[in-house]
Amino acid sequence: MRVLSILSLALTGLAAAAQPATAQDKAAGGGERVNTIIVYGNDPCPVSNGDEITVCARKAEAERYRIPPALRETPSTRSEAWSQRVLAYETVGRTCTNSCSPVGPGGVNGCTQKLIDAAYAEKRGATDVQFSAMIDAERAKRAATVDAEAAATQARVEQAEKDYEARQRAQQDPAPAAPAKP
Repeated sequence: MRVLSILSLALTGLAAAAQPATAQDKAAGGGERVNTIIVYGNDPCPVSNGDEITVCARKAEAERYRIPPALRETPSTRSEAWSQRVLAYETVGRTCTNSCSPVGPGGVNGCTQKLIDAAYAEKRGATDVQFSAMIDAERAKRAATVDAEAAATQARVEQAEKDYEARQRAQQDPAPAAPAKP
């Protein structure tokens, strides 16, 4: 009986944890489709339409058929400083927590941390196009136009309401009789 109640609580927790993720996805994305394109030279950038955001990164024409910069050169240990190579020897035989070793308690934690550090270092040093910043700029540009469109729509609605009220008053009040002409 106790196992069933624990299992039902766990399943309820999983279902509740899954629901906010979909709400966040809808809120973060706003429902629009994002199209990221790299164009070269004077090639035109396709125009966004509807709920689609099109972001173009422009590169030089000479880059069109080249291998991406990150893949052009292979890193070589020959160009690495001797002091950096010696630092690698300091961790040989180290088998404690955060050591990135298959033996010892918590050695895998150090490997995970090394992977995370390497990923952040690669991200900081990347010279490639950063589409996320371009997408955020496009969303901000669209949000600025939404306020102006909303104000114009609000003004039209208010004017339509005033016109409607004037027609209603004209229908309810009898028209004053025009004075007779002699």
